[in-house]
Amino acid sequence: MPPEGETRERLAEATPTVAARHNEPGLPRSLRHILSLDDFERAARRHLPRMLYGFVSGAAETDSSLRDNRAAFGELGFVPRVLADVTGRQTGRMLFGRHHAAPFGIAPMGASALSAYRGDLLFARAAAAANIPMILSASSLIPLEEVRAQGPTAWYQAYLPGEAGRIEALVDRVLAAGYDTFVLTADVPVSANRENNVRNGYSLPLRPNLRLAWEGISHPRWLFGTALRTLKNHGMPHFENMDATRGPPVLSSNLIRAIGRRDGLAWEHLALIRARWPGHLLVKGILSPEDARIARDCGADGVIVSNHGGRQLDGAIAPLRVLPEIAQAAEGMAIIYDGGIRRGTDVLKALALGANFTFLGRPFLYAAAVGGEAGLRHAITLLWEEIHRDMAMLGITDLGQLSPDFLRRLG
Repeated sequence: MPPEGETRERLAEATPTVAARHNEPGLPRSLRHILSLDDFERAARRHLPRMLYGFVSGAAETDSSLRDNRAAFGELGFVPRVLADVTGRQTGRMLFGRHHAAPFGIAPMGASALSAYRGDLLFARAAAAANIPMILSASSLIPLEEVRAQGPTAWYQAYLPGEAGRIEALVDRVLAAGYDTFVLTADVPVSANRENNVRNGYSLPLRPNLRLAWEGISHPRWLFGTALRTLKNHGMPHFENMDATRGPPVLSSNLIRAIGRRDGLAWEHLALIRARWPGHLLVKGILSPEDARIARDCGADGVIVSNHGGRQLDGAIAPLRVLPEIAQAAEGMAIIYDGGIRRGTDVLKALALGANFTFLGRPFLYAAAVGGEAGLRHAITLLWEEIHRDMAMLGITDLGQLSPDFLRRLG
């Protein structure tokens, strides 16, 4: 992806072909076979212990929502326009008064530093270098202050119990760290039934046992490059950002109690945050147009249309299917889409249906796990190049030209 500060003329140059990218001199040899975001997942499946790969890739119960997130994109076809001069294509997008170089960002992913060494810092640095946003998960393992210091485009995402005192103290901490965007996750009143975690041997808190030891021994690159390296340099990871103070370690038996009663969180608490938070305020996990309207009435600046990657309510509708209704109900709010994006065409479909911006998570975590910061930069570049190329083939030069007229439902 062209670094921030390059000219408009550079952005308008022909997008590299797959063959050119494959043989690019500056690309590490280990990444030259990675031609798409899906390739990172295949590599991560080999690199990560089964328990971690299963945790990241899996969802809830039957995985039906996870599958439908992808299927929804396949049910829409493009109607491209031809013989348009598309030499001046611009992939930039304005959001909350800031220009971003691309219409996508890095979604929040909890405990990502277990899969990629210092994962949240990798996300923060790579996002800032590419001039795109990233969202730090409350269930991350690196203090939010460190992440913001290395990533001025970082946002903060909260998992909150319905307790005013804890909410106010956390909001004050996030504000003091310099964040300008606060994301309240609304679709986790209780823990999901993630049977795949049990089958794969993943649990939080982590439980040392022979199976966990074998997972490490049989995946030496992860064991020495992430697990032991983290313990040596930084000690036992803690949940650093759930509250105003440091949370328990990943081995703690008190973890569930420390999370608190999320089933008590209600709209009144969003209003409480709004009264205390001077920056941009978003609600994540919206699938109902009526909830979008309530969020707007409570003072939210935007909503993230998401079913949590299929990881909460199994059978929850794919966010792409309700995106047009929610966009219609927005009345000035920012509409951000998150769910199932793997290609540049997916980003363009979401924008055509009314999204102002998009986020994706799993592919970027896979990229960071297998390739570190270089892998993450490569993933961002691949997706940007696809969007740049696809815009030409759609016959547009600006993302604002997209509309439902470019799409038809298949079948």
